Amino acid sequence: MIETAQTEDEAPNRGLRQAMAWIHTWLGLLAGWILFAMFLTGTASYFRPEITRWMQPELRPAQVSSARAAETAVAHLQATSPDDEQWTIYLPDERTTQTRIFARARPNPDPKAPPGSRRPELKLDPATGAPLTARETRGGEQFYRFHFQLQLPHPWGRWLAGVCAIFMLAAIVSGVTTHKRIFVDFFTLRWGKGQRSWLDAHNVSAVLALPFHAMITYTGLITLVVMYMPWPIMANYAKPAVFAEEAYGVEPKAEPSTQRATLAPIGLMVNDATREWRGGQPDRVVITDPGYANATVTLFRSAADQLNARGASISYAGATAQRLSASPPPGPAISTAGVMLGLHIAAFAGPVLRWTYFLLGLTGAAMVGTGLLLWTAKRRRPDTRPFLGFRLVERLNIGAIACLPAGMAAYLLANRLIPAALPGRADMEVAAMFWVWFGLAALSLLRPVHRAWPETLAIAAAAFAALPLVNIATTERGLFRSLAAGDWLFVSFDLAFFSLAALLGLAAWRAGRPRKAGRCRERSAQVSLSRETVDA
Repeated sequence: MIETAQTEDEAPNRGLRQAMAWIHTWLGLLAGWILFAMFLTGTASYFRPEITRWMQPELRPAQVSSARAAETAVAHLQATSPDDEQWTIYLPDERTTQTRIFARARPNPDPKAPPGSRRPELKLDPATGAPLTARETRGGEQFYRFHFQLQLPHPWGRWLAGVCAIFMLAAIVSGVTTHKRIFVDFFTLRWGKGQRSWLDAHNVSAVLALPFHAMITYTGLITLVVMYMPWPIMANYAKPAVFAEEAYGVEPKAEPSTQRATLAPIGLMVNDATREWRGGQPDRVVITDPGYANATVTLFRSAADQLNARGASISYAGATAQRLSASPPPGPAISTAGVMLGLHIAAFAGPVLRWTYFLLGLTGAAMVGTGLLLWTAKRRRPDTRPFLGFRLVERLNIGAIACLPAGMAAYLLANRLIPAALPGRADMEVAAMFWVWFGLAALSLLRPVHRAWPETLAIAAAAFAALPLVNIATTERGLFRSLAAGDWLFVSFDLAFFSLAALLGLAAWRAGRPRKAGRCRERSAQVSLSRETVDA
């Protein structure tokens, strides 16, 4: 009787777990390949400024204070474009060692005149204000943008990324509901046992960083929630700009003036803002009407020293350096949104925490990748012809898991191999990434699956192994010179490339091993494992 009662009580729970397992499996599969790419490129973008510095090896600007960088940038703009309507200056910090400026020309008063073209970004030496000459590249920004835009036109890439994030969140919740032995799974990893090993690897990578996976998925989704769900704002505000003004404050607009005036020393304003922010540094300066008496200077606080990624701002009268206003304290909702964004992009993280984010991000990619491989491992029948869906998933797994790393390595290799002065080279670098990624995936279709895996992984390993060698041959910042000069950024990149090459090489070697013994073990474990997968 007791056994009968327990069986009746467990039946609903077992039905719930089976339903959750179905959701976990199919939502994870449908979005898995995009999620793998989002995790991998998003993980790389935690070192976005460092990647950009590596991709412009000719630049060696000295680090200076924010006040000094602002002064030299303003001096350059005053000398080159004093009559502009607005200057925007992005100040350097410990990770970004160059000043970026954008100048917006004053519009033509003739309403029939064609609109002026947008001026390109200009990079300056923070110490001198002199323009920096370096190879054109998108640097780490390419991985960052691809992570949530997927190289699709706006807003379709962001919408697709959001749908995949919803699937990921549902897969995490259903995965937790399905599992009965989360604590045991944390310590269970059996190698060389076919399908069981993939299940263990999926469970370990999921359980090891479960809070991170839940946090990074939810914060990534909520970061663009206004785009996905604009209806609350539309229902309460006639124009989105009105909502933005109420939520984030309004920058002061001075009365128009035709009286010329010299801009007050901007270093004074930077130092004053730093004192008011108790050591917080500005990362952006916007100057309107810089050559006139009504000029205003607005400084925006960097998120490098705070969890909230939406920093405060302070405005000054440009001609007198008098403090005009400051952004109002954010409300609870705006503060929460800023903290969510800060947790996702980790701009506040120091080196140790940034590397922790990076490693946890890799576990996310491993979790998605092993989940995709587990789907095929569970359905593979050695003695039967695979059905069409199985073959499609198998090929897409190769295209995403093995070929994307090769594409990322090709992007970095192109940076070194394309002539530095060639016009349009930034687009060529991006094109190299996708040509290699999709081209290799297409070529893998010509090979049997058991050969395509080791071959594509070996190509990816060779590409990463070639990066330090090409770096030695094409720049003056190769491994040995960097070691001698104490240039630890470039040393770290070379060591990371060798590590990735070794990891991919090991994966290629294991994928290429004869699987006869493994198949026998898989057959013997097939029946018991199918039940264990549901119960796990």
